[in-house]
Amino acid sequence: MTDTKDTTTGGRPATGPFARLGADLDNLLRSVIPSDEVFDHFAKARIEVLKGVRAIIDSRIDRLSSASKKGVSVTVE
Repeated sequence: MTDTKDTTTGGRPATGPFARLGADLDNLLRSVIPSDEVFDHFAKARIEVLKGVRAIIDSRIDRLSSASKKGVSVTVE
């Protein structure tokens, strides 16, 4: 007896009425999962977006901090 296994179904024997459907679904899911390179790219992109938000907040803080408030001169008798 030989134990043949189809590697497209995750090492399980490809038998039964839904074996082909399972193999096709497995291949589809594996094709849409991004690679490690894609995950790295999006992680770096998220960091850059957060740096941009930080720059906007820092600019707003600087603008509010440097705004000199001039008072009104009132003569007191």
